[in-house]
Amino acid sequence: MKNLFKFFTLILAFCFVGIFAQQKPDFYDDVQHFKKLNEEKTPPKNAVLFLGSSSFTMWKDVNDYFPDKTIINRAFGGSRLVNLNYYAEDLLNPYQPKQVVIYCGENDVVHTDKPSAKEVLSRFKQFYNTVRTKYPNANISYVSIKYSPSREQYWPIMKKVNQKIKCFLRFKKNANYIDITKVMNDENGNVRKDIFLEDMLHMKPEGYQLWTKVMYPYLK
Repeated sequence: MKNLFKFFTLILAFCFVGIFAQQKPDFYDDVQHFKKLNEEKTPPKNAVLFLGSSSFTMWKDVNDYFPDKTIINRAFGGSRLVNLNYYAEDLLNPYQPKQVVIYCGENDVVHTDKPSAKEVLSRFKQFYNTVRTKYPNANISYVSIKYSPSREQYWPIMKKVNQKIKCFLRFKKNANYIDITKVMNDENGNVRKDIFLEDMLHMKPEGYQLWTKVMYPYLK
């Protein structure tokens, strides 16, 4: 009887593990990876913390672009502002940054739930308030949504989101809106496709070089 009980207990345990594996929240493994990195090497205090989606994730050599800054990159590809809010404690707790730089919102706009510009702003406000509450003296900078050629149909709402976040940050202390859209245009005001990879979504090093010129004055 005892053996039968142990058998059923073991079966239930395996079922539980299987259900958990299937129901892991989006980007769970990414956040666990960040935790592992922090365990292997304690993150420096008073650094610049990069958070957001793939445009930051793929900037793996970001420290080479800003050699006189200490940057911790904890962006994860595909993420939306709703994900930043969901994992806010995990993304903010270990670092004690002097500045948080955010590139996120592009994936919110193109997601199947089709949020309005007002809803995307609301998501950003929630994350902003979380950061501000946790780190009252940290600078909070938002990098504007870029106009990726592959997502041209979404440019109008992206423009609205950028404008709303810009207006929101305009009157906030120790906060900045960093507009990278203009530097990515050619002399005729058109988005340069030559600075994008073949997917017309992610950037080549030339694109990041342009971003660096704009972002550098804002980094602490």
